[in-house]
Order: sequence, then structure tokens, then C-alpha cells
Amino acid sequence: MNEQRRRILHMLAEGRITADEAERLIDALERERPESPRGATPRPKPRPKYLRVVVHSTDDAGGDGPSRVDIQIPLQLLRAGVRLTSLVPPQALTRINAEMHKSGVPIDLTELKPQHLEELLEQLDEVTVDVDDPDGKVRVFCE
Repeated sequence: MNEQRRRILHMLAEGRITADEAERLIDALERERPESPRGATPRPKPRPKYLRVVVHSTDDAGGDGPSRVDIQIPLQLLRAGVRLTSLVPPQALTRINAEMHKSGVPIDLTELKPQHLEELLEQLDEVTVDVDDPDGKVRVFCE
């Protein structure tokens, strides 16, 4: 472990910085590190910044020819949304969960935690979703 990383962890242990600040500092250190020589272990994959949903169909319902949808969602927006759920009063979360369940969305917002989102994003290298159109394709991935 290098000295700079040790100092960051020491500041975290003393409570002078938060875990999020420590993570950002360590990420910055890793970005500044020069390229590793041949034979060295490869650098870890950079933290993704966007969730992408790409839909491509050769023929849309209107018959106007090929269609394509490309949605790019900043992951910081998703992370902020998860953090904001901690500010919602428990009584409101209970009502929201009940209404979502009635609408067919079985998600319990009281169980939504930032670490769950990070675990999901780590596993979401690339997912392909089957669609009714045999020539259509939906891709969901992080970049």
C-alpha cells in the first residue's frame, strides 16, 4: 500500500473525512497512477458513469422503417435518487410502496440502499433483453 493511500485511510479512521470523500480521493490517486509496465497486473475497470438503454428495431409498428432509441442516464442521478429515499418519512414510504404494489411494481423503497445500487451496477456489464420483434434488440449496459 502506498503512502498516499495510507494517509487517506488514516484520515477516514480519524473521522476527518467521510467514506465517500475517501473513495473519491483513492479514485483520483488511481487515475493519476502512470501506466503499469509490461507483465504487471491490469488496471481495474474504471467506474461507469452512465446507464445506457439502446433499442433497435428493423421495422416499427407504423411501418416507417427502422427505429432506434438510445437513452443515456447519468449514474450520479440514480445514486442521488437512492440517497434521497433516506429523506422520505417512513409513513410516506409505506404509502408509496402500497401504491406502487397496487400498480404492479413490487419494489420496497424502505429496502433501497446505496450499496444495493452499487452491487447492481457492478453486475450490469451487459444485459440483453428479448423483445417480441425477432429483428429487434434491446441492450442495457453501463459505460
